[in-house]
Amino acid sequence: MIMTLRTLLTIAATLALAACNDARQPDEHTRAAASPAPDSTADTTPVILFLGNSLTAGYGLTAEEAFPALIQAKLDSVGYPYRVVNAGVSGETSAGGLRRIDWLLRLPVAVLVLELGANDALRGQDLDHTRRNLQEIIDRTRARYPDASIVIAGMQAPPNLGRAYTEQFRRIFVQLARDNDAALIPFLLEGVAAVPHLNQEDGIHPTAEGHRIIAENVWRVLEPVLRARQEASKPVHLH
Repeated sequence: MIMTLRTLLTIAATLALAACNDARQPDEHTRAAASPAPDSTADTTPVILFLGNSLTAGYGLTAEEAFPALIQAKLDSVGYPYRVVNAGVSGETSAGGLRRIDWLLRLPVAVLVLELGANDALRGQDLDHTRRNLQEIIDRTRARYPDASIVIAGMQAPPNLGRAYTEQFRRIFVQLARDNDAALIPFLLEGVAAVPHLNQEDGIHPTAEGHRIIAENVWRVLEPVLRARQEASKPVHLH
């Protein structure tokens, strides 16, 4: 994605505000209670688990307007037999996601869509730690479900953090996808970031219309993954 300097600076300002906003979210124990309660015996439908922060949670919107719910609608419309679980929590970091993943893996996870890391960057955290946390989330998912597919949601850090830092941050998602044979959404907020009418009044969180664009960004990458899984599950007929 090619962006003008003005656009990048606008993103920098809004993401900085997002960091402050996320810092005012409830504490870890309160936030964890907002996550779905896994019950592996209640529903054996394969799960697409969206593990993320306020973007995944659909901050400021109804659950039906957030992009994971829009993905569920797409799944239902084309007949893919998956159940979406939105495990987005506002203010979540990679470390927070790692603390929650074992609990969430009680669900029958077929696909993990990993949307974490942005809050790490906004807090200026050591990106080596971020990468290790995200890798451990993937490792634990694959240890529990060896056939699980992984989709990495790429993000971008604001340029005021420095060129070296922002480039290292961008590479995290590319490297994770490459190293884990995972699908990559190059930039989750493609077409939404820094577009005023696609973001709420805070200038930070996408509107319902913005989430519809995000859902398309996700679907372009997720649908081929699901199609490949469907093909792989077909019985082989020997002649």
